[in-house]
Amino acid sequence: MRSLDLDVLLAAGSPGGSSCLTSTTTLEPAGGRHTSVAPAKFADRAKKGGAYAYEQRFLGDESRYAAIIDSKQSQLNRAEQALAQAIEDGHPLLSRVPHVQVTYERDGAVERYYDLTLPHRVFDGHIRAGTIDGVPTTQTPEYRAVRDATPANARALLQTSPVTLVFGGWDSSRRSRQGRWRSALVGEIVGFVTASRDRTTGALSAPATALRGGARVDPVGMQINLTKKSMTETATRQQAELSPGTYNDIVKAANGIKAGESRSASALGLGGIPPTLDQLAGVACDTIIRTHVLSFATLRQMRFGAGVDGDAACRALLAALALNALARSDAELCLRANCDLVEAEQPKVRLDQRGGSFADVEPLSIDAADLLLGEALAHAEKVADVTWSGLAMRVTGNPDIVSGAVETGDGE
Repeated sequence: MRSLDLDVLLAAGSPGGSSCLTSTTTLEPAGGRHTSVAPAKFADRAKKGGAYAYEQRFLGDESRYAAIIDSKQSQLNRAEQALAQAIEDGHPLLSRVPHVQVTYERDGAVERYYDLTLPHRVFDGHIRAGTIDGVPTTQTPEYRAVRDATPANARALLQTSPVTLVFGGWDSSRRSRQGRWRSALVGEIVGFVTASRDRTTGALSAPATALRGGARVDPVGMQINLTKKSMTETATRQQAELSPGTYNDIVKAANGIKAGESRSASALGLGGIPPTLDQLAGVACDTIIRTHVLSFATLRQMRFGAGVDGDAACRALLAALALNALARSDAELCLRANCDLVEAEQPKVRLDQRGGSFADVEPLSIDAADLLLGEALAHAEKVADVTWSGLAMRVTGNPDIVSGAVETGDGE
């Protein structure tokens, strides 16, 4: 089995190279196949509490329904977060990856955000609305160079925000010359479930999601009642720590209590909740698969003004960065409560060699991914004059934005 080395990436980054690299891993519930898992939950206006997403997929030759356990967007976010954590930890190599930082001051503390984790990467509204040395970000030469980058010459992005080239970005608010960069790396986790089949037509139908019970026990008392005065005073003492919406709801409930009466203080988190079937239950999956695809064909659409060999080196560098993020995120199977998974096998990695031919390659460990990225960076420095020296742009966030931030559910 071939190792995934720099020569492989350089060949894939050259015209006629591999279309993509694919990594698939069979997962299973940490508690065993008899346990259910909690898939990703999506907002559904027709259903209180959200819903699970099911899609028809093929498992082998059989058409099945699959629950989306972790979406493509979520898997990319986990890869980005893995890189961001390594940078924040001062990793000697990843700290050199160019990135953009936005800082806000709130309640006497400084908050830092990066293009690696902001929703729209380097084109994010927090970056565009800020300033650099007192000048609006969008009016600075360095940021204008990033916005003006095109596939014909993406050098400015490579030197400032390579994660935008790897994970994608869309400069959607710009009047013209909007940058649209599709993600070169995609991934997801799906779980195949048993679905019912119509006896007449044979058509499959998405499985119905069951409900599970939820409860809360308060050792002081399963129900705690307060008067209007007590409830209002209790809420007021905590007002600084309550969201505006929660505080207003409590005061509104308190105002509805008549003199000489008392009412449940459950809105304050007091008292118990009897067991009720009001939460989405987990789903049983007979097969869970994690899949990632790195598209070399996407990377080959980019030029960097470095000639044929230099451009190939830049693409290899971006591929190595994507693989590093993948190795780190795959090592942290932390999704959500009631969804603890383990790898049931080694990842199976294969490289497309065109014409229906594929080559199996060794999966990358974090150490191997670091070594590969180091080699790719050294080569790009030599043949493409690439310079990666860490923090590339410091943006001071607009204070009006942070002062207008509210918790989910409190906005209009």
